[in-house]
Amino acid sequence: MNRPGLKRSLATLALVALVLPLADCGRIRDSKINPFNWFGHSRAAASAAATTGGEAADGRQLIPQLTGMAVEKILGGAIVRATGLPPTQGWWKAALVADNHGRPVDGVLTYRFLVFQPQQDTRVSTPQSREITAAAYVSDPRLAETTKIVIEGGDKSLTSKR
Repeated sequence: MNRPGLKRSLATLALVALVLPLADCGRIRDSKINPFNWFGHSRAAASAAATTGGEAADGRQLIPQLTGMAVEKILGGAIVRATGLPPTQGWWKAALVADNHGRPVDGVLTYRFLVFQPQQDTRVSTPQSREITAAAYVSDPRLAETTKIVIEGGDKSLTSKR
């Protein structure tokens, strides 16, 4: 008993079952579940740390001028990267130090960009030669709890939202 109509119907059904999920890809591309949409361009705001004091227990202080940030998706999480510009050469041991032990508060994950000031007078030189970059890794489970990442510097804070 050979039924060509049944085979053709099953083939059509299989084709529709394969193509239908692909039709939804355009909507997924723009959705919040797509990790490539997470944390777009940064926005500047006045730094709360600048008014509350920007020195850490180890003597490091907030980078005087925060110039940029990026959140780059990688396998298993993201790299949060910040760039700052100190007034002279010789600033050292830069780090993004997470507030609240790296846990988001109301969806906000906050870092302070801390550096040690030079111990002696140094020259100014060019902005490119003074630029400092610091980064921190954020795991996927931590990103799932996060809707906004904030980096605080001495002059302002930069934010990146999902």
